[in-house]
Amino acid sequence: MVTLYLARWETRFWAWLIDIILVGLPVWALSDRLPPSWEFTIDPGLISISLSSVVFFLYWTLFEGYRGQSLGKMALKIRVTGRAGEDIGFGAAAIQSFGKAFLLIPDCLIGWLAMPGSKQRLFNRISGTVVIETREAEEPEGVTYVKQEE
Repeated sequence: MVTLYLARWETRFWAWLIDIILVGLPVWALSDRLPPSWEFTIDPGLISISLSSVVFFLYWTLFEGYRGQSLGKMALKIRVTGRAGEDIGFGAAAIQSFGKAFLLIPDCLIGWLAMPGSKQRLFNRISGTVVIETREAEEPEGVTYVKQEE
């Protein structure tokens, strides 16, 4: 039996914020130089299609589809997996990233209100993914590290 520890919403938020800072700031600096016709927004926060949302969609799809972790998730030792802890691949990563990149507010609200206690956003549920803590043992089984005093 496999035990998966679902990541807390706070940890997921901080990982998201790290991604927003590391990837978003350079993209926003670039997008400020583009004409306003590059952006389409309906009720800010509900639907947002802009250069930055497309870049975030591609970033999360590639990183999380390849290794289950964006830079923020790596920093906070969490990862996206399938419901049984398996790697998700690019298809599931694209589906769950779509919600974060284009529909963040409704994605989160539906997850919190319609699926309380599941620790899933709507697009996590649709894609069959969960975000877990990566509780990797510091020492592999059968190995003991001896540290000399300095």
